[in-house]
Amino acid sequence: MKNLFAFLIMFLLSINVYPQKKELIYLWPDKVPGELKEKQPPAIDTTNNDNILRYSEVTNPAIEVFLPDPATKNGSAVIVCPGGGYQILAYDLEGTEIATWLNKLGYTVFVLQYRIPDKKEGALQDVQRAMRIVRNNSQKWNIYPDKIGVMGFSAGGSLSTRASTLFNKKTYPPVDNSDSLSCRPSFALLIYPAYLDQGPNLSLTPELELSKEVPPVFIFQTSDDPYGNSALVMATALRNAKLPVELHILPFGGHGYGLRPGKAAAETWPLLAEKWLRSILNDK
Repeated sequence: MKNLFAFLIMFLLSINVYPQKKELIYLWPDKVPGELKEKQPPAIDTTNNDNILRYSEVTNPAIEVFLPDPATKNGSAVIVCPGGGYQILAYDLEGTEIATWLNKLGYTVFVLQYRIPDKKEGALQDVQRAMRIVRNNSQKWNIYPDKIGVMGFSAGGSLSTRASTLFNKKTYPPVDNSDSLSCRPSFALLIYPAYLDQGPNLSLTPELELSKEVPPVFIFQTSDDPYGNSALVMATALRNAKLPVELHILPFGGHGYGLRPGKAAAETWPLLAEKWLRSILNDK
C-alpha cells in the first residue's frame, strides 16, 4: 500500500498537477528610493473576512510574472496595478485574478506590488521602474517591447493614468541599464479609476500631462460609482486633446467588483476590454 501511495504522488508530480510557483522580480536591487523602512515581505491585512487578499504594506516593490500558454501567446504584455486607495492592494481581486484572465487571452502579465500605504510618489517610481524592467527583458519573455501596457483598478487606475501621462518625468536616479529605456506604456486600461478629478471644480487632476504621446486609453465605469466622475473627466480631457479614448458607462455596479460574477459590470467590461485590446494591438 505504501508503495502504491508513493507511486501516485510521483505520478501527480510528473504531470504537473500541482501549480508551479510564479516568478517574483524585485524592482530595486539595493535601497528603494525614498523608502525609510527595511525591505520586508508584503504585510497581509487580516481585518477583513470577505474573500479578498489585501496587502496592507509593501516596502519591497515587485512584479509577479504570469505567463500564458505558448499555444495562445500573442506577444503583448500588461502590467496590472491593483487598487486600494493607495492604502492597501486588493491583490487577488484586482491583480492575480486579472492576470489569469489575461493569460487565457494570450497576454503575458506582470502584477505590480507597488508601495503602500500613503506612498503615492513611491508608487509612481515603482510603476515606471516596472515598465522599464519588463521592456528591458522583452526577449526573455518573448514579448514585443512596443506592446507593453498598463491596466489599473480604482487607485491602480489612477496610477496607470499617471504612468501614461508622466512618463517624461524623472522620478528616481538610474539604477541599471533598464533605466535607459522609456517607461511610456503602449496602452492603458482604466477600470473604475479614481482620483482623476482632483482639480478645481472637479476638473482634471493637475499633475496629469496630456501630451500628444499619451497612449490609447480604455475606460470603464458605472454611473453609481462614487468615483464615477473620474472617468468622465479623464475621457473628456483626452477627447478635447484629440487623444484616442474609448469610454463605457453602465448604470449600475458600484465600485471594486473586479471580475467576480454577480454584477453585470463585472461580466461586461472584460468583453469590451478584450475587443479593444485586439483592435489596437492588431491581435487575431
